[in-house]
Amino acid sequence: MDETLTNGLRSSPARIAVSFGRILRGLGLEVPVSRVTSFIEALGLLGLHERDSVYWAGRATLISDPEEVGAYNRAFEVFWEQKRPSGIEVELPPISVSLAVDTEDGTGDIPDASDDHAGPTLQLRYSPTETLREKDFAECSDRELDELRRLMSGLRFASSLRPSRRRLPSKYQTRTPDMRRTLRSALAMGGEPIVRKFLQKDRRPRRLVLLIDVSGSMEPYARALIRFAHATVVGRTRVEAFAIGTRLTRITRELSSRDPDAALRAASQAVNDWSGGTRLGATLREFNDLWGLRGMARGAIVVFLSDGWDRGEPEMLGEQMQRLHRVSHRQVWVNPLKHTPGYAPLARGMAAALPHTDDFIEGHSFESLERLAEAVSA
Repeated sequence: MDETLTNGLRSSPARIAVSFGRILRGLGLEVPVSRVTSFIEALGLLGLHERDSVYWAGRATLISDPEEVGAYNRAFEVFWEQKRPSGIEVELPPISVSLAVDTEDGTGDIPDASDDHAGPTLQLRYSPTETLREKDFAECSDRELDELRRLMSGLRFASSLRPSRRRLPSKYQTRTPDMRRTLRSALAMGGEPIVRKFLQKDRRPRRLVLLIDVSGSMEPYARALIRFAHATVVGRTRVEAFAIGTRLTRITRELSSRDPDAALRAASQAVNDWSGGTRLGATLREFNDLWGLRGMARGAIVVFLSDGWDRGEPEMLGEQMQRLHRVSHRQVWVNPLKHTPGYAPLARGMAAALPHTDDFIEGHSFESLERLAEAVSA
């Protein structure tokens, strides 16, 4: 690449791209800020070392009309190769680039411009939310986990419905007549049942049961999943939450607090085997004996949030999963390791539970938990 172009490497790609955009505008080309931003991103990926890469990155992002190619070529020679063709006067005022972080209410945290800067300022906005949505919980800092808590509090869980034994008055004709209302209406008509009334089946929200693995292998994900469970308990009716490890602990009452921090502290204090071992088969048998088969799991959606690592016997886990599947409506297994490239459910516990699982989905990021909320609400 030419030495004149190499000298530009001492400046940041953002400053260089903004200055080049001003040259194009001086030639009468329409170059909006969105195209300059795309050019900055392209330079960040390709670098400034190859002339052809820089040329085609700018040509692909900054112009769209083939008739503008000639003006673009002249501007490229002037700016990047320091050539001086006749008819083009170049004046490059100093340009500063500032970054503003988009916040939830649409405003931005805009840094103050320096007082000794006389040139124009290009403000580039970005939002960390989109990146955070896809980030693995295990890689999040404490500050990012706090931000995820705010995002999880905004999740909306629509309750899936199930038929009930109760009957409600219906405005339409059904197979079930409402004899009481029909006879009462007939009394006003001299005993003639001119207007017939009907009943329809009532539909009630289906219960949701969350079984959250808090063992040592789930430590990078357990606290984020507990925050998700808190948002579920607060934002949805008929939810039960349990922590599973070496024992079974019901934490529904602890997570019912509106204060997320207080709910997390109460749940941590209630769970004695946090970051301990894993006995999925034994804890699931305890759930079936004490809670599940007695009515809590009947017709419910049961969600397991676990990586499937189990120190117990896999046969017991498979037997209890099959036992629970007979009474539940659906069984969903959320595994944070599923997104790992090359992952296969080869762990003994996961292999034993998978044949009795209706849905097997990821659970490593906020985006995957959004898909879980959609699956539960379906």
